Parts: sequence; structure tokens; C-alpha cells
Amino acid sequence: MPLTITKLARACGLSRSTVLYYESLGLVRPARRSAGNYRLYLDGDLARLRQVCAYRDAGLKLGDIRSLLEGPRGDAAGVLERRLLEIGKEIEMLREHQRAIARLLGQTKRLRRNRMVTKTKWVEIMRAAGFSEEQMHRWHSEFEKAAPAEHQEFLEFLHIPAAEVKRIREWSAGRP
Repeated sequence: MPLTITKLARACGLSRSTVLYYESLGLVRPARRSAGNYRLYLDGDLARLRQVCAYRDAGLKLGDIRSLLEGPRGDAAGVLERRLLEIGKEIEMLREHQRAIARLLGQTKRLRRNRMVTKTKWVEIMRAAGFSEEQMHRWHSEFEKAAPAEHQEFLEFLHIPAAEVKRIREWSAGRP
């Protein structure tokens, strides 16, 4: 029994637009059309889309998936081995990022102890960058909304007294 694009997408846990995108890339075959001009997919299309999803879940790039689907069956091992090596390199790069962040955090802790950046200095920097009082207020509001814990930490980093930090966070959150 033919499936509509919505049913096909749901069967694979995808959005309708993702299926259309995959179709535009040739990962899913162009649909047949019903008398009402709706896209219709067959069981083979569903199986192919499930294979695309399995490859995506394994971290394969869309171009590699297309070559696997269109190429000879024996090519899969080579593509999968290459991707496995790429993932290993990506993991090592992420580990280096972790080490760099840890070093920066260590520096931040030293800066926090040394009081190199204060509220006064930060306000001077913001004004020099062209921020008005209203823009600085909006900056705090967006920071509070997007990352309240980090906003708290940043205000503490500027060595602002706890009572003032509380006031800043309250007006940033729109509380009087």
C-alpha cells in the first residue's frame, strides 16, 4: 500500500521537509504521484529511507550515503572504514578542545583571583564598543534568558558584590 510523504517521514522518525531534502539529493527516489498529485512511496522507498537513516545514525555524510546507495555493495566497507578514521580524528580534535578549555578555565580562575577585569572596566569596554545603557541592559537580559547560571558566573567574575549581582539579575529577568 503506497505511503504519503507524511506517513513515510513518520515511519522513519523524520520531518516531511527532511524527506523532501533527501529526495532532492537523490537519497530517496522521486515519488510517484496520485491522481490528486500527492507524492506516493512504495515499500522499497521505505526500506531505502530506513537505510539512509541507519547510515546517518552511524555518522555518515550525505554524499557518502549517496555513493553507498548508488555504488556496488562491496564499497560499503571502505566508506565505513574511512568514516571510522574521520570520527577518530574528530574525537581527538574534541579532546584537544577540552584541553584548551581546561587551560582557559585555569586562566579564568587566576584572573578571577587577580581582579584584572572588574565591573568598571567591563562597562568602559562596552561603552567604548558603542553600547548605550539600554543596549547593555538588553545584553544582560539576553544573557540571563539564554544562560542564567553563566550570567551569574560572569557577574561574579567581574567581582560585583552579591547583593548587586542579585539586583542585576532581577532587572535582567524583568523582575522589579
